[in-house]
Formats: sequence, C-alpha cells, structure tokens
Amino acid sequence: MRTEALARLAEERVDHRFKGLPPDADGLTVGELAAQRRNLFRAADGFATPVLALSAERLEHNLALMEAYAARHGLAFAPHGKTSMAPQLFHRQLEHGAWGITLAVPHQVRVAREFGVPRIFLANELVDAAALRWIAGELAADPGFRFVAYVDSVRGVELMDAALRGCARPVDVVVELGAGEGARTGVRTEADARAVAEAVGHASGTLRLVGVAGYEAQVPGADPALVRAWLERLVSLAVELDKAGRFAGAEEIVVSAGGSEWFDAVADVFSGIPELSLPVLKLLRSGAYVSHDDVHYSRLTPFNRVPEEGALEPAFRLWAQVVSRPSAEQAFLNAGKRDASYDLDLPVAHVVRRDGTEHPATGIEVTALSDQHLWLRTAPEADVEVGDWVGLGLSHPCTSFDKWQLIPVAEADGTVVDYIRTFF
Repeated sequence: MRTEALARLAEERVDHRFKGLPPDADGLTVGELAAQRRNLFRAADGFATPVLALSAERLEHNLALMEAYAARHGLAFAPHGKTSMAPQLFHRQLEHGAWGITLAVPHQVRVAREFGVPRIFLANELVDAAALRWIAGELAADPGFRFVAYVDSVRGVELMDAALRGCARPVDVVVELGAGEGARTGVRTEADARAVAEAVGHASGTLRLVGVAGYEAQVPGADPALVRAWLERLVSLAVELDKAGRFAGAEEIVVSAGGSEWFDAVADVFSGIPELSLPVLKLLRSGAYVSHDDVHYSRLTPFNRVPEEGALEPAFRLWAQVVSRPSAEQAFLNAGKRDASYDLDLPVAHVVRRDGTEHPATGIEVTALSDQHLWLRTAPEADVEVGDWVGLGLSHPCTSFDKWQLIPVAEADGTVVDYIRTFF
C-alpha cells in the first residue's frame, strides 16, 4: 500500500460534507479530530444524529477471524472491496493476510491503485477501451502490479484484444462460469467456456488465460447440494482447460469463487482440487465479512453452519434520534433512506439511549423508511421518548457504507479512535 496516500486521508479537513460529525470540528483535519478521542455519546463532544459508527473491537474481530479461516483452509483471500470502498480497510485487510482486493468496475480499480493495492481481481468482464488502456499503463509502470479480470464472451475477448494491442504486458483473465440460466454473468455451458478460452489463446500478446472463476450465490435456488455441484463444475472446467494446454504461459492457475454466503462450500470443494500442471491459487472473494450485518448476512453466514469455526460480529450501528412521538403506538427517528440500507431488509432497533444510560429497545419495531424519517411501531412496553437516541442494526453492508463518506470508528464506550473514508 502507498502509506503516503493513506496518510493524506488524515490531512483532509472536516466540514459540512461529512454527516454526523461535530459542527465545531470544522477546519480540523481528520487526524486532529481523531486525536481528540471524542465520545459519540457525550453531548459536549458534539456528534449529531443521524450518525453511523463502526465498532473498533468488532471490526478487528472480523478481520482476524477471516484471516484465520482462509489460512486454516489453505485459501488465498481477495475480499470484495466494493463492500466498503474504503482504502483504510483495504490496507487492514491486506495486513490481515489478504492476497489482494476484488473489485467490480474501473472506478473502483482506480481508487485501489491510488492507494497502492498491489493485486486486484476484477469480478467483471472489462470491455471499455479507455479503462483497458489505463490498466495497461498501470501494468507497464509497475512490474509488481497483478491484475486479473473475468472474460465470458468471445466478443468481449475481441474488444479487449483490440484495445490492448501494443501493450507492454498481457492482461491476465479467467473464464467466468455462470451459475445457470437466470443467473448473472458468465458462460452458460462448458462449450461456451472452451470457445472463450480459445479466443483468449488467439489474443496472444494482449491477454493471458490464467484460470476460471464465478460466483456461487447466483446458483438458482441455491442450497448446499446445488452450490456444491456448481463448484465441482468450476473445478472440472479448470482441469479440462489445463489438460487442453489453455494455461500455457501462466505462472499459476487461478480457481476463484466465494461470496459471503457459501464460503464453507468453496473451502470444502476447493480442498479437493487435483494436482494440475501449475500451482493452483485457490482464491476466496468474500467481502461483507468486514462489517458483517444484523439481518441478511447474519442469517446466511456459513458460520451458522460451522459454528466451531467462529462467528462474525455485526460492526455497524446507526444512531438516530426520536424527533416525534405522535401517539402511543408510533414514533419517528431522524434517519431515513439516505442514511440506512433498506434494499434487502429494514433496520432493527437494538437499544435506546437516554441521559447516559442504555436499555433494550423492547417493543420497538422499524416499519418503514422515508427519505429522512424512520418509522417506529411502539408496543405498550416500549420505553422511548422524544430526544432519545436509538441504536439500530443494519442489513447489507454494501448499501450501508455507500451512504457515508466519513465513518467514525468507536470503542465500546463510544470513544472515537479513527474515521474511515469511503470513495463511491
């Protein structure tokens, strides 16, 4: 990582762009504000609702847990950076043993390269000529930079080849195997995969085939048996292409899968990859683990199936304030769709904070989100008043990070020890 670029993040001035931060912090650098170790909950320290915070302890727990999991199962790890788009978290993931960072679109690659990420796996076919020429320039300028991208069509290979002619280094690509009809991207059949691999072979000098990849959570009706069957197809495709000599010129064979729902199946099937003509890089790409969540991934995480391996902890908490209590059955918070993820599930009320103390949010249910209001249904036992802070758990990290440009990292007592900058 380029430590000087990370250091510059601490030099950015705090101002009106950053939601929830103390108004009297305007003009301070982020580093200066962090050094003050202000407390989220102390009125004199000035944090304003709504404010999203990351738990310092839970964040570190999740980073360490996935590092240990990947090492225990002999997997390389390239967590998906689109989840957070936070170079500080990329840096911590790399410090915790990540092989590199997975990304989805060229802008995200540019952010990662600005902060010196040395290995990038692009989980998409890249056919934009301007972006490809920029990638070629990065590869030419930095011999240590490794870049791997999906290919899933002959036409895509032709467009990549045309854009990259004359480049100093070939771009490494992997054939993406789709998860079936009705799924997302990727070739639908092994015959299609063979055709794409052959096309890459014809693009010698611009492209180099180095493996196969895909995303198992897109298997229609995904269950353990169907996911495992698809993963076995992926491994068989790698074996077939290797026997056909399609990985000639590669230094290793990449076999990659693994979102945040089925990485236990990936670990299991990948443990049985046979010996191939080159060393195999078994690359896992789970990204949501870094913050985890309170609903979607809390239900679906593989650690529910293998609790002996540990457990991820939800690291986000959105704090919002009760601004209206129009009836005994209803209350409204000052957070809404611009602050909280809502694409998969509504937020969950966990605690109510009043006069420096917390109590459980018993009898409080989130029923809807408006642009800047969060609707609560309150049962008779609910203890909530205008002015209270309510701590909310969120679902789907990918649409939580993107609503906040600067996120406080707070210890359990509310002391803010860092701020995470995002780039969406």
